[in-house]
Amino acid sequence: MGALQGQQPKIVRDFLIYLTTIKGKSMRTRKEYEYDLMLFFRFLKVTYEGLEVEQISEVSIHDLTIETIREISLEDIYLFIEYCESVRDNSASARARKVATLKSFFKYLKGKRRLISDNIAEELESPKLSKRNPIYMNLEEAKCFLGGIERNHHYYRNYCMMMFFLNLGLRVSELCSLKMNSIQGQALRITGKGDKERTVYLNKACRDSLSDYLKNERIKVHKAETLDYLFLSQKGTKLTRQQVARIVKKINEQSGLRKDKLTPHKLRHTSATIMYKSGADIRSLQQILGHSNISTTQIYTHLEDKEIQQVIDNNPFNF
Repeated sequence: MGALQGQQPKIVRDFLIYLTTIKGKSMRTRKEYEYDLMLFFRFLKVTYEGLEVEQISEVSIHDLTIETIREISLEDIYLFIEYCESVRDNSASARARKVATLKSFFKYLKGKRRLISDNIAEELESPKLSKRNPIYMNLEEAKCFLGGIERNHHYYRNYCMMMFFLNLGLRVSELCSLKMNSIQGQALRITGKGDKERTVYLNKACRDSLSDYLKNERIKVHKAETLDYLFLSQKGTKLTRQQVARIVKKINEQSGLRKDKLTPHKLRHTSATIMYKSGADIRSLQQILGHSNISTTQIYTHLEDKEIQQVIDNNPFNF
């Protein structure tokens, strides 16, 4: 993304500040919106001024005005989306994100700032996304995965993290942000998306693995008692999302499971799926996973075709 960073036009900067301070979006989401908008306005400048599209990353848009934005048509946006697909080779999901960014931006300009009278992006359609088969592990695969945790000096930390993923369905950003004071007796206070807090119960597997980690590993980190974050690197620093992703990848390989594209997010998916199949109701799952919308939770509650068939076969009217 770095090639497209540069001096932001004031209207873009105002919108990005609104996203984080009012809408509660994360800095990661803000960066994605920034990238999309900077690319869009640079593309328009290249198009309007007949410049070479290969130089798009060098185009300055610091002088963008609201008058220029008022001149943008729906066709300009479709042309941009076509450019993202044919030249930048963006997937349907990547293009859908750009559509969502532009819809949000133009809605802000009209509804919040009243700088435009017509929201051209209101009727903008999102690219059709193909339904992907969700990647998750069944219970036996998850046990095999856990067996791949290397018994090195980070064994207790890595085992505890995997227990938190598989039992609590944490997001990787939530796991990395856990602090010592997040532990509240037999519960865990989690700060999720948009700084929304939720509390989840620590079951025996989580409590035992946490106790082992604190007693056998974390205590040995230099000046551990002065450090805030729960899960620490060898240097005593907060683990990054990338570091955790590498740990998951290594465990996947060493377990012999070698599940395709297994990431920390897929462990969250595994947790939710197994809980649902074990009888958890969708409202409880929504609370555990920290979803603001229950339709998001429903993505995690897919059933195999054979299970759906079994439900139909077991219908009392099937006589």
